Amino acid sequence: MNVLINTIRTSLEDLDAGLKGQLNITDDMEALSSKMFLNMQPDIWVKYAYFSLKDLPTWYEDLLFRIQQLNEYSEELAPPKSLWISGLFNPMSFLTAIMQTTARTDGLPLDGMVLKTDVTNERDPSNVAESADKGAFIHGFTLQGCAWENGRGGEQGCLCEMIPKELTPELPVMHVTAIERHK
Repeated sequence: MNVLINTIRTSLEDLDAGLKGQLNITDDMEALSSKMFLNMQPDIWVKYAYFSLKDLPTWYEDLLFRIQQLNEYSEELAPPKSLWISGLFNPMSFLTAIMQTTARTDGLPLDGMVLKTDVTNERDPSNVAESADKGAFIHGFTLQGCAWENGRGGEQGCLCEMIPKELTPELPVMHVTAIERHK
């Protein structure tokens, strides 16, 4: 992430200096300005960034959310109560870490572990009171072609018909734990 941020900063500073006449415009600067003009991610940034098909403004907003999550994590040095899984460069490694932690704690072989998810009725991740004792609370998953209906009381919700004009509804906060495969 630091390499990506540094690349963005230096490339934009160089482009600014080039446009002011302080530097000669290079091919990289020209490519950067034309990609930005077309609202596309510049190739020099894509080289160090995570995979995304979003346009430049949406991608940049997403990048700021990722940076915010990492800053919050680094200030407290404790995992967030609910982790925005879509904001990780490699979300599968986080899920694997949940299995590894459970396997070590319970003295079980990692090969026999699988992930189990329980969708809570909480739609706002900031309302999660405390971190999970086992596993983790995560959010950021979206659906396509359907929606999620919350359960009543302590009941778990279920998939339901798609809501018109809501193309990618977000799932509520999920509790991910690791269990033995045969269970």
